[in-house]
Amino acid sequence: MAPASYRCTACGNVTRFDVTVTRTTKAFHHYTVGGDLTIEDEAVLAERVVEVSCRWCGSAGAVETVSELATKPAPEREPASEPHS
Repeated sequence: MAPASYRCTACGNVTRFDVTVTRTTKAFHHYTVGGDLTIEDEAVLAERVVEVSCRWCGSAGAVETVSELATKPAPEREPASEPHS
């Protein structure tokens, strides 16, 4: 799943947000003989966005999720050619 895009309706910000997320993960913990930990093969089993607040104005209630289609310009289309007679 692609990360969400956000827009603050209070100030117009579309680039800077503080996002609080709760994740449940499963990972392989590999300890060396010296006791150093390396975490490998981490998989996200569940993820929930708890809060998104605007970094510019601090508003949490005015932040909306923007669909991917709304943030990307539509591809340009070639004009339809006229049928030849």
